[in-house]
Amino acid sequence: MLRGPLRVPHGMSLRAGGFSRGPFATLNLGLSVGDDPVTVRANRERFAASFGLPLERVMRLDQVHGAAVRVAGVDPIGAEGDAVISDDPAWLLVVSAADCLPVLLHDPVTGAVAAVHAGWRGAVAGVVPATVAALGERFGSAAADLHAWFGAAIRGPRYQVGPEVAAAFERAEAPVAALWTDPDEPGRYRADVATLARAQLLRAGLASAHVQDAGVCTSADPRCFSHRRDAGRTGRHWAAIQARAPA
Repeated sequence: MLRGPLRVPHGMSLRAGGFSRGPFATLNLGLSVGDDPVTVRANRERFAASFGLPLERVMRLDQVHGAAVRVAGVDPIGAEGDAVISDDPAWLLVVSAADCLPVLLHDPVTGAVAAVHAGWRGAVAGVVPATVAALGERFGSAAADLHAWFGAAIRGPRYQVGPEVAAAFERAEAPVAALWTDPDEPGRYRADVATLARAQLLRAGLASAHVQDAGVCTSADPRCFSHRRDAGRTGRHWAAIQARAPA
C-alpha cells in the first residue's frame, strides 16, 4: 500500500495482495470492471481489515466525475458523488481510481478527513475546492489547517488529451505547468490533474508545505492498475482515510 504523511490512518492500495486473476490480478477493488463479484468482495474485506474495520463500515460512492460532496453516516453507502467527508473514526472513507487522482485531506485541529476522486472532469468542476469548503461548513475546518496527500494517478507525460479537455483546463484557470502542447502530435495536449488540484488547494487557502504528493504515475508504474495503459481492461484501486480524534 502507498502511504503518505498524514497523521491519521490512510493510504492507497496497489495491485498486489489480493485474489483476482487475469487482467484484474490481484487486489482489484472495482465491481464494475468485469471481475468476479465474490472475489472482489474478498479483496474489499481484506483492504478494510487492514484498517481494522469491516466492509460494512466502508463509505464508498457512486462516482460520476462531478463535484458533489457526501457525508459518511448521513448519506447512504453508495451515494452519488465524488468526495466524502467525516469526523467519525467508525467510518473508512474510500474513493476508487485507476488513473484519476485521489486526494486525501486531514484537519489535525478538528480531526475531520475527506477522500476525493478527481478525474479531469471532477477537477475542472471544482470537486477539490468544494471539499475544502464542505469541511469548513460541516466541521469548522480552516483551510490553513488542512493537510493534503495525492495518491497514484496518471501524470502529464503519459496523459494525452484533446482540445476539449485543454479548453476545460483553461476555463478552470489551470496553471501553465498543468497543460502543454503535445510535442509528438500536433493538435493534442498533455495534462496533469495533480498540478491543477494543487493549484486549487493553494487558492482555497492550504499552505504549500501541507500539500504532499506520492508522485506515482499509474500508467508508468507496474504496481498500479491503469485504465488508459491497459485499454480499459483492468482493476481499480481504493484510496482511503479514517478520522481520528485530535490530540
